[in-house]
Amino acid sequence: MEKLRCCGNFLESYKPYFAMISLQFGYAGMNIITKVSLNRGMSHYVLVVYRHAFATAVIAPFALIFERRGQPKITFPVFMQIFILALLGPVIDQNFYYAGLKYTSPTFSCAMSNMLPAMTFIMAVMCRMEKIDVKKVRCQAKIVGTIVTVAGAMLMTLYKGPIVELFWSKNIHPRQTSGTDTSSNTDKDWVKGSILLIFATLSWASLFVLQAKALKTYKNHQLSLTSLVCFVGTLQAIAVTFVMEHKTSVWEIGWDMNLLAAAYAGIVTSSISYYVQGMVMKKRGPVFATAFSPLMMIIVAIMGSFILSEKIFLGGVIGGILIVIGLYAVLWGKHKENKQKEVEEIPEPVKSIQANGNTILVIGDIEANAFESEKAEPNNKLSAVAIALPNARITHQSQPTPQIIPV
Repeated sequence: MEKLRCCGNFLESYKPYFAMISLQFGYAGMNIITKVSLNRGMSHYVLVVYRHAFATAVIAPFALIFERRGQPKITFPVFMQIFILALLGPVIDQNFYYAGLKYTSPTFSCAMSNMLPAMTFIMAVMCRMEKIDVKKVRCQAKIVGTIVTVAGAMLMTLYKGPIVELFWSKNIHPRQTSGTDTSSNTDKDWVKGSILLIFATLSWASLFVLQAKALKTYKNHQLSLTSLVCFVGTLQAIAVTFVMEHKTSVWEIGWDMNLLAAAYAGIVTSSISYYVQGMVMKKRGPVFATAFSPLMMIIVAIMGSFILSEKIFLGGVIGGILIVIGLYAVLWGKHKENKQKEVEEIPEPVKSIQANGNTILVIGDIEANAFESEKAEPNNKLSAVAIALPNARITHQSQPTPQIIPV
């Protein structure tokens, strides 16, 4: 029984880690599949619409079944929160990210998105969701880890270096391109894609911070919040698509890679990921949730070289190592912070006395410093709460401890 209990405690404490690592594999698969679909000519505006239509259809029934009771009232401030969440996530973030992915590559897109932990950390500090004390080691670890993570991502972007041959890519020869015009256009598209990816990452960081605040309203209704964001995001994405795409043929979709990309992105990386991220942020905060994003870049780099015949360069390997170091520095700082919070939440000492035949429990603040307690004046009053339990006497230490009633 003790082994099973220890195993259960281990799984419960490390559940957020397993959840976020699994999400990174899901995101990596989405990047590869989406890149193939975009290369085949699918509009990223239409992809966003279908993605969140699938997400709404999948997660809304679960919200109706499990969270029907006690739904929060949708007031105007709550509706504006949902509206802005849908605008930041389904519309701005994903349209910009898909456009940047189309102009660049999956590995490059993931590398640019690794600025997310730094942006989220800064925005969380500005919104007073994260407290910084430079004198404490855990805060220093989070700051240094964020800087190292961004430095690794920038190194992957700016420095390529020689090609690192992998055993599965040795016999793969990339297609040759000729002409200076093609090279010039490719460089322009690469810069354009980089700018779009930066805006997408900024929108994603804003989504994390605002979602943490919205979860206070939907504390016990995360599925409902996810379905509402996906539904409102679908409507917003439809409006954007009508403005940007004027051909009705772009809406056509068949039993092909386009359908797989929309369904996979909607089910895995929208409905499931939104819910899991909300649960993790509820327990560990927005910075913890975003600190795992560098892992996605490493996974995509390996999958891209295997599936899309992408080449891995030395700069990418060095940058990936730096990102992993920064990742675990941030996680170490968050771990120490959570441990400190657990210590601070230990209840105050409880004293029991007997008066008039009743047991009185006194819950109060007791000075731990003996020197200060000696200097305290005798007439100082102890801040306490007394609870009388009738017909409960304590005569010896062998008697059972009186019941503590929470106040």
